[in-house]
Parts: sequence; C-alpha cells; structure tokens
Amino acid sequence: MTNFFCAQESRQVREDPIGNAEVYQIYVLIEYPTPWARNAFDSKCVPDNLKALWNDISFKWNEEYIVFLLVYNQELQKSDSSRVIIFYQGSGLTKGYKKLELQIPNINDVAPTLQKYLFDENLEKYVQESQTRDILICTHGSRDKCCAKYGNIFYRQAKAIIANSSLNHVRIWQVSHFGGHRFAPTAIDFPDGRYYARLDSDSFNCILTRTGNIEKMNYIYRGWGILPGAVQVLEREMMMRYGWEWFNYKAEFQILHHSELDESNCVKLYFHKTDGSGAFVQADIVIDKSKSVNLISYCDGKEAEYIPQFSVNNLAIFE
Repeated sequence: MTNFFCAQESRQVREDPIGNAEVYQIYVLIEYPTPWARNAFDSKCVPDNLKALWNDISFKWNEEYIVFLLVYNQELQKSDSSRVIIFYQGSGLTKGYKKLELQIPNINDVAPTLQKYLFDENLEKYVQESQTRDILICTHGSRDKCCAKYGNIFYRQAKAIIANSSLNHVRIWQVSHFGGHRFAPTAIDFPDGRYYARLDSDSFNCILTRTGNIEKMNYIYRGWGILPGAVQVLEREMMMRYGWEWFNYKAEFQILHHSELDESNCVKLYFHKTDGSGAFVQADIVIDKSKSVNLISYCDGKEAEYIPQFSVNNLAIFE
C-alpha cells in the first residue's frame, strides 16, 4: 500500500478528530536538529545519557504522565546552546500549561539538568511568566509518511505566515511524533495545550488571531490536552456556544460516571469567565453510531479498525 495515506483516508470518511488530543501532565521539548530516526531518541548523536533518562522515566512513570519530544527550527537555533522547554499542568482551574525554558550550553548536560527539575516535587517554583506561544507541527516523516507529505508543507506555510505578520510572540517548531498522524498536518498550540488537525493557511490564521468562523473547529479541533477524551467532546461544544471568548476561560473537569458497557460518560466541566464569574456544564457523552467510521488508522496498517465517534446529549449549563 505504498500509495496509501492514512490522513487522506481519514478525510475521505469524514472522521471527526475531536477527543483525540493526547493527555499529559508534562511535556519536555528538547531542541535537536533534523533528520530524526523513526524512534526520535535513536537519532544520530542523541547523547546516551538522554536516551537512558527517557527510558528510565518511561519505565518508572505512567506513560500518560510525561512525554519527551524533539523540536527544531533552524532560524531559532543558537549555535552555542540547546533549548529545553518544560510545559507542565498545574492543579485546579487552568487555561493550560505552565512553562520553564532553559538554554543549556552542552547537549550532554541536558539529561542531568532535566533530572534536577523533573524530580523536584516543587516544579512550580521554577515557573517563568511568558507571553510566547509555541506551536508544534509534526513533520516526523520517518515515523509516518503523512507527517512528511502534509506536515512539512504546512510547517513552511506556517513559518511564512508568522514572518509576514505582526505576531512576534509566536514561535513555530517542527516536532517529533506526538500521535494522530492521520490528522496531518497536525499541531499543538502551547501554552494552551490544544491539538489541531488538517490545518491549512485559513484555519491557521483563525487559530492565531482567534477570529473568524468558530465552526471551523468542528473540522480541525482534536481537543484540549488538559482534559480526557470524553470531556474534550463537551469542551468543543462549549466553544460553539461561547465563541472565541471561550479560549480565555479557565476550566476543570469531573467524570461523574463511566460505563464500560457502552463507553458512555457523564461529565461535568467547570469554567471561570474573564469577568470572574463561575459556571459549570454537565452532559452525557455517548457513541454516535451514525457517525462512527471504519478506517486504516496509520500508513503501514493492513486492516481497517472501528473508530467510534461521539455526541453530546442532555447538556445543561448552570450559570
């Protein structure tokens, strides 16, 4: 199936990307030049101590707790140091992730530096205030050819858009695989931690400026990485109701009930508006068989798999 592209298949069957944002408490971004191997940390000249640290953390910590990613932008790289960025999720009501950015002179010092911070139980004390947005676009073509075909083209488009805009607080990065290559070109927008799918110049401008037709989110939004999949479905519904202003709200979730039998969930989403008032919404998130699809979910796949799609039922907002 050399001519098969999973991203094209996903578009053709009209798969809804919502509920497909990965959920991590901590993202560790390490600046490292391309090309990357299929397993990014097997790339040429990645220090052995960094590989060992990632393997150790992967073994000891929940795989849904932390992820290490390689990032690169030739125009942003400094010749005398490697940039390391840690995004981590605080507790309670939040708009996204907190940030720590470091410049480390020697790539061999990245691992011991990360150990110092990641094993500190009070990571909060290192928080840095920043207005910078970091947008990560997957171009990891050695992992999946959709990210090569669609991701690389869009990465160049995104850089050009930023270069021709007044948005000097936005940085664009290539990033190694973070899941969801069938949604290529796919991206994560930090510090929010929101995931996007099937981006083009028009939808990217909407995300950058938070203007335009909010209903585009029904096609390009994978979900908010601070929320589990079922709550991501509800959160998009709230976007449709509150518009772009929703991006300024803080949120926190609660799973009231989960059924293994039919994969349904009763969920609650608390949110604080910019005027300081609080509210919450409650709804049932259920499988919608009329929208669910069968597809081959990655380019090297052989057999189609059932992909459930979800709907929001019994929604009630309490303000």
